Amino acid sequence: MSLTTRDDPASGKRREFAFSDDDFNSLRKLVREVSGITLSDNKRELVYGRLSRRLRALDLDSFREYRDLLASEGGARELTEFTNAVTTNLTSFFRENHHFEYLANNILKPRADNPMASRRIRIWSAGCSSGEEPYSIAMTIAETLPDWQRWDIKILATDLDSEVLARGAAGLYKEDRVRGMSPRRLSKFFTEKTTPAGKQYQFDPELASLISFRQLNLMEALPMRGPLDVIFCRNVVIYFDKDTQRELFARFAPLQRPGDILFLGHSESLFKVSESWSLIGKTIYRRV
Repeated sequence: MSLTTRDDPASGKRREFAFSDDDFNSLRKLVREVSGITLSDNKRELVYGRLSRRLRALDLDSFREYRDLLASEGGARELTEFTNAVTTNLTSFFRENHHFEYLANNILKPRADNPMASRRIRIWSAGCSSGEEPYSIAMTIAETLPDWQRWDIKILATDLDSEVLARGAAGLYKEDRVRGMSPRRLSKFFTEKTTPAGKQYQFDPELASLISFRQLNLMEALPMRGPLDVIFCRNVVIYFDKDTQRELFARFAPLQRPGDILFLGHSESLFKVSESWSLIGKTIYRRV
């Protein structure tokens, strides 16, 4: 494979690989089909940058060759690599903390205070990325329910990206990933380890046992039956167009009972998308 640069008429830049309008439109169409994510024109450089790495790894000379590989009978494995490369995974522990406060104060505590309330809790973290969200949910549970081991609690953590799922399931985080966490939480829920990669922090295995990490494409049939007391679907549908959002939430709705809670990301809304939930707080929705 040549490492020389060439003029790219589509962008007016010199590139290692030519990247035509046909290349970009074909690849973003595939992204839409595989993941439901709609890439705007301003994502062209992102697509080029992330997929150029795949061309180098596969020793390919052009995006045309790469598109042919993805379309071939043997392209299924590369399709996974392709999806991993173009999906964005940005997360942190206790991101948008008001959701975890609501979970503690309005869902968990009322049940703990009511001896007649069900001790069964099912929570889904849809788009869990590298695990910070489901582990934050688990920490919230442990902090709110001192006898959580006696409850029937399960957290399902799903994502399309198999690489970040593997990191999440491992529960091992570099120092920069836990930097914003309180010293109390860090000492209570993590064990410090010295590794060849430097200082890292291992999440508590007993508490981690509440979580099941599974790969899931939200564009495909949902395998769970519910009912789900809480769904965290945050900063996921922002990448979907309105029609895809409507179809997705229509499939979410049967998984929850009236009164169950749905959390969305700070830039997301169900306005003109679904009437199955009512807005009760900042990006907090109740199933109606």
